[in-house]
Amino acid sequence: MARSRLLACAGYATAASASKQPAAKPAKAPAKAAAAPKKKKYSGRMVQTKNIVLVDGVRTPFSTSGSSYSDMMPHDLAREAIKSLMSRTGIGKEEIDHVIMGSVIQEVKTSNVAREAMLGAGLLDSTPAHTVTLACISSNVAISQAMGMIATGQADAVIAGGTETMSDVPIRFSRNMRKAMLKSTKVKSAGGYLALLGTLGLKDLAPELPGVTEFSTNESMGHSADRLASRFGITRESQDAFALRSHSLAANAHEEGLLKDVIPIKIPGKDTFASHDNGVRIPTPEKLASMKPAFVKPHGTVTAINASFLTDGASAALIMSEEKALALGYQPIAYLRDTTFVSTDPKEQLLLGPAYATPDVLGKANLSLADIDVFEFHEAFAGQVLANLKALNDEAFCKDNLGLKGKVGDIPMDKLNLWGGSLSLGHPFGATGTRLMTTAAHRLKHEDGQFALIAACAAGGQGAGMIVERYPGY
Repeated sequence: MARSRLLACAGYATAASASKQPAAKPAKAPAKAAAAPKKKKYSGRMVQTKNIVLVDGVRTPFSTSGSSYSDMMPHDLAREAIKSLMSRTGIGKEEIDHVIMGSVIQEVKTSNVAREAMLGAGLLDSTPAHTVTLACISSNVAISQAMGMIATGQADAVIAGGTETMSDVPIRFSRNMRKAMLKSTKVKSAGGYLALLGTLGLKDLAPELPGVTEFSTNESMGHSADRLASRFGITRESQDAFALRSHSLAANAHEEGLLKDVIPIKIPGKDTFASHDNGVRIPTPEKLASMKPAFVKPHGTVTAINASFLTDGASAALIMSEEKALALGYQPIAYLRDTTFVSTDPKEQLLLGPAYATPDVLGKANLSLADIDVFEFHEAFAGQVLANLKALNDEAFCKDNLGLKGKVGDIPMDKLNLWGGSLSLGHPFGATGTRLMTTAAHRLKHEDGQFALIAACAAGGQGAGMIVERYPGY
């Protein structure tokens, strides 16, 4: 079945086709690029600081956990992303003032994964680096901190991104077993070892996997997604249709060469490269309908297909002051205008971060919903995205929960995630925020828009929002 027909079956229109774009490489350009016509002059809070620009961003192909990168560690993926960014932009390593990477499931041997990755990528020993973590919006934090450093004059050029490897997560034993292991380093006799063994039970031998539930509520995110979908009346059929839309649009974006940020990665020990996101697939309507509920059984609506999957991958972006970028001869691709972070009830509103972040960041940027040409929302679950869209267009919700005088408004589907999203491309926790930013910037050019809005939810009832503006001449 043709992809357009699949989308029609799902109840969505296909994205307007456009000519293929050449592979993205920020070429050296004259110091002053020709200005493109603008719809509106930005007048938000960042107008009071120096302009901050995105020069370029890259990411590894996102791969399902246990597949392409099963023998790689988080710093390996981050190193490859940074190396590719340096090569693609041609920037000298002496120009990089700082490196910030986001990561969630941290490897204990490389707790500051940003430092290990940048050293492995060949950056200068004298360049500081630090790692941040805020669940699914960790690289959003990295970007925001980079912007803050530049805005306050602490840096002119920062690499910001994130990395995650779910193929090899840290596994530990019970606290009792850990205590015994530490004590064993001081034991000097067979009797001492036997005495330690006597303190252990069979349950102490069972490994402990990283937590998959909210610490404060002891509830899985999938259960929260099911409850959120029920609260906003999001049907199983609409969730499946949105998932099909995501996979179909992602497949089309790959075929059309639109995902310019993806760079090939050589697989260690093999003569092969990972070159595409390997989680993209187009299930038939029959396959979608046959999937069993994954969390709330037997009547839940969240399944393995309309939820994002465990993913390995890394991303990196070169963020600079406009003055520095132009002085080095770069043609930036976007202005980074505003960011916001929000937080709400981690039980009943765990996944409503985008609904809270969207009006907040619009207000800070002095923009309205109508000013936004491109929307990039993180797709943790199909039901989560649809619930947030419904909440933003619900007057009672916006008044009672957001403190607004009326509803934010309707986000058109023909502006939302037109190159796929986390449901199809994958979601390496620490790396997704940078993907959203870079995709938004490239979509602005492809769709001849001016402003893009990025929004994402995160564990703990938190969320992030961001405004990106197309750079004149890009």
